[in-house]
Amino acid sequence: MLQKANPKNDDIQVYIKDKLYPRHQAKISVFDSTVQGGDAVWEGLRVYPEGIVCLDKHLTRLHESAKTLAFTDIPTKLQIKKAIKKTLDANGMNDNIHIRLTLSRGEKITSGMDPRLNQSGSCLIVLAEWKPLVYDNASGITVLSTSQRRNAPQFLDSKIHHNNLLNNIIAKIQANVAGKDAGLMLDDRGFVAELNGSNIFMVKQGKVFTPFAHACLPGITRNTVMEICQAHDIPLVEADLSLSEFINAEGVFATGTMGELTPIVEIDGREISRESDLMHHVLKLFKNNIRGFCEPLV
Repeated sequence: MLQKANPKNDDIQVYIKDKLYPRHQAKISVFDSTVQGGDAVWEGLRVYPEGIVCLDKHLTRLHESAKTLAFTDIPTKLQIKKAIKKTLDANGMNDNIHIRLTLSRGEKITSGMDPRLNQSGSCLIVLAEWKPLVYDNASGITVLSTSQRRNAPQFLDSKIHHNNLLNNIIAKIQANVAGKDAGLMLDDRGFVAELNGSNIFMVKQGKVFTPFAHACLPGITRNTVMEICQAHDIPLVEADLSLSEFINAEGVFATGTMGELTPIVEIDGREISRESDLMHHVLKLFKNNIRGFCEPLV
């Protein structure tokens, strides 16, 4: 499912480091760490009139990722919130908006991997676009299990929400070649981890299941679904789950900021039912409650 350009985004203002730039002027240096080695961390944020969904959790994860990567110049949550508000206000945005929030280690004095070459401070980028949910959540999506495995912690800890996304991009390429919407990635032991860009759940026999977050990002939307299940007494189980278990589930759905909750209707050419009452109950609960997770910018 290919996203389309929105003409409303042609003249947006983008926040870079400490000021706003028109889209056609919004650029970073070739010496920036994002260019040099994908050395940056990021978050995807969804904006409603009530505010930004789970904003504090997203900023906490951004901070924790930057700390793990030994960033020495990390803006405070208040500074980031002010940059976000400045960007949204400049663009007149308050609904149907997706924000790509990036924190780079910053510009280097010369090319190279050594973080000591970064001597100009970090670079915060707030890219807010008019962007609806990326999937047709009524029709659902098809996925292909890929040969590209999700990183285990001994290789590159998936708890770091970093900009080096080649692992996921290769999986997406395989799905594209097969004409599917997303790549389903296994971990190094062969258990299901996540899709190339979102977490995954299944329902069976009155329970909701999701893979352990050993080799996947423990997503904010994933956590929201788990909280909703707990609040409504819906049994939820984290487990090592095989591909066969997902193929034979009564319902499967993906979770993520870009698409929120999306039914998966096919895995490796096998049809997955979308008739599960429990799955529809969870999807409806999420839709009815998501704005209650919004945090206003003040």
